[in-house]
Amino acid sequence: MNSHSEVGVVPEEIRRKINAPRIAIERGDVFTWQALLAGDDAEDFCDKGYGVIPSSEIPYERGAGAPGVLVKRTSAAVLVPILEKEYELTVLLTKRTEDLKQHPGQVAFPGGRIDKNDADAVEAALREAEEEVGIIPDHVEVLGCLDPYLTITGFEVVPVVGLVSPPHAFNPDPTEVADIFEVPLDFLLNPANHKKVRRKVRGIDRAYYAMPYESHYIWGATAGMIINLYEVLQS
Repeated sequence: MNSHSEVGVVPEEIRRKINAPRIAIERGDVFTWQALLAGDDAEDFCDKGYGVIPSSEIPYERGAGAPGVLVKRTSAAVLVPILEKEYELTVLLTKRTEDLKQHPGQVAFPGGRIDKNDADAVEAALREAEEEVGIIPDHVEVLGCLDPYLTITGFEVVPVVGLVSPPHAFNPDPTEVADIFEVPLDFLLNPANHKKVRRKVRGIDRAYYAMPYESHYIWGATAGMIINLYEVLQS
């Protein structure tokens, strides 16, 4: 592995900044919507070949995190897999299959519910990543955890950041994963690529972060977790 001299951030810096003391703030789909709609710099969604962007279609006023709304929270974890390449670091993402009950067709990190047999969020994230895309836990160096993220569907997600050492041979589960792809970490951490987007879903204004990359539309909870990683590394 080289020194990553051409990369804006190195694994040692990621570990140090993620584990530095910080106050976790409320993060989630509803919090993002409130913050973005309160401003005037969100751009209208424009379909540039992405097709229909999947959505839970749950109004923010009824989703988890909305004022006065009681929704059972389900503990979950995802792995943010950072892959070591010769000249750069990349992040592995998945596209969920269209027939999944929760968040079908969306771009996501590998992950899922924290089971009763999981020791913690880290163990759950590693287990799910192995089940979904074939990442071997022994090949993952856990760098730390980001702030929990509450999805509108009630999942309270802990993002676990892990450095995946080569060789990178993946085996996606076709029942859950329609596609896998990599995005340069530098692209995701560049604020010029952090879009603030508004669009209507069944006549309701929604707003979210998005990071379109090539033919992939990274948005919603996944983009929100990446924004959190960016903020932590900028601290």
